[in-house]
Amino acid sequence: MPILGTLLKKGIRIRESLDQEYSNPYDLQKQELKKLLITASQTKFGKHYNFDRILESYKELDTKAFFKLFKGLIPIHNYNKMYEDWWKMAQDGNSDVCWPGNVKYFALSSGTSEASSKYIPITRDMKKAIQKTSIRQILSLSKYDLPSEIFQGGILMLGGSTHLNNRGSYFEGDLSGIQAAQLPFWFQHFYKPGKRIAQKRDWDEKLNEIAKKAKDWNISIIVGVPAWIQILMEKILEYNQLNNIHEIWPNLSVYVHGGVSFDPYRKGFRRLLGRDIHYIETYLASEGFIAFQGKPDTRNMKMVLNNGSFYEFVPFEEQNFDEDGEILPTAQTCMIDEVEEGKEYALLLSSCAGAWRYMIGDVVKIVSKEEAEIVITGRTKHFLSLCGEHMSVDNMNKAIEMLADDLNITIPEFTVAGIPHGTLFAHHWYIGTDDTVKISADEVRDKLDGYLKELNDDYKVERSAALRDVFVDVLPVSTFYRWMESKGKVGGQNKFPRVIKSHQYDDWKEFIKADL
Repeated sequence: MPILGTLLKKGIRIRESLDQEYSNPYDLQKQELKKLLITASQTKFGKHYNFDRILESYKELDTKAFFKLFKGLIPIHNYNKMYEDWWKMAQDGNSDVCWPGNVKYFALSSGTSEASSKYIPITRDMKKAIQKTSIRQILSLSKYDLPSEIFQGGILMLGGSTHLNNRGSYFEGDLSGIQAAQLPFWFQHFYKPGKRIAQKRDWDEKLNEIAKKAKDWNISIIVGVPAWIQILMEKILEYNQLNNIHEIWPNLSVYVHGGVSFDPYRKGFRRLLGRDIHYIETYLASEGFIAFQGKPDTRNMKMVLNNGSFYEFVPFEEQNFDEDGEILPTAQTCMIDEVEEGKEYALLLSSCAGAWRYMIGDVVKIVSKEEAEIVITGRTKHFLSLCGEHMSVDNMNKAIEMLADDLNITIPEFTVAGIPHGTLFAHHWYIGTDDTVKISADEVRDKLDGYLKELNDDYKVERSAALRDVFVDVLPVSTFYRWMESKGKVGGQNKFPRVIKSHQYDDWKEFIKADL
């Protein structure tokens, strides 16, 4: 039975979608915070920070009194503060810490800038919220011009192992593994690669198994991080001796991606496909399902405002962040009705997983205030501004895409470091491509430098001042993946950092020397 028909037949409610469609973003968020505060008011966190007092302020004539008090009573939390002060208690088996009940699951989230894993609580309410938003995204496919056959096919979800580690009072694993292990029974008919393969922890073994089984499946939708999906498709083509992936999956029409910008991978994907497909971006973090692209012909994502999360927006400016990208205790935040279109903000999250005023580390640009539409432009720690060049990951992705088009090569991976150079500064780029016979490092350097000057006026100014040079090393793509493997970061939710700093940079240089 087609998946859309199944969803409707099972009575999956889409009231939340309609509520958001016909409601003011501010009203939705005001009510969502109220629900969160009421539910968590008797937890240890809620009592410590006097949630009852904040809830009382909802009665006041000042319509923003609740938000002023919320900000005044609860400090901003980064991961270390949230974990050490609160989440560790829940991890040790204590109940009613930041959210009612016990936390039975913790998602391991290494991100891209930290050496050690983070433990993000996944409550029952958060699992339900993620499932609801996933359904909303599937239902949004009805807005796309898709052949009817797509809804008859399977959905290949390439994520972490569904075999979770039992730590006594809780289970730990990748968020994708936690969610896949808890799939609703009605969805399991459509889900590939199935429970047996999904449980495998060895990443190479998992990909090889999928490559062998691929001919038995009718896949119409693929979900996963671009780098690993590309590696998987290459394995499928090699194993089955095919020219393109549509020879084995003729109904493949949609690729749902997230975690990193898709732009550097677009050219590589085209070479693996037999025809154009729809690329749909999603914003699913370990902390919650934040936004998704709900309509064609746009890269904007619509924020989910009424499903277990409340957002604060922090202008991504020097008065709110230090030079390392850490948020300052005095940072000014605003609600969704106060944001400005075209401006970049870091996100704070309060959620039904027990995160409160929590800095998730992403930077977004507001595209439409009325529709609550955003694009992700980078991470607070993945901007380079050694001397005022203010270079964002968005700048980097666009420059790499322009470079790849100009040289007619694919560049699926890259990273850049800001380094001392004499008494001033330089950027050191590492470009990952397997088309090395076509290019020279000097040519890449000159073209990349030129494109960044076009894209970023601050960069252009600093290149004639404190940013004295640009260095480029061209490496095989496999070097990037071997480094990740050496760090235990192989798998669907791991991404190579676009900006590499401090000890990671030193580690990376030593690895390259040993790998050559």
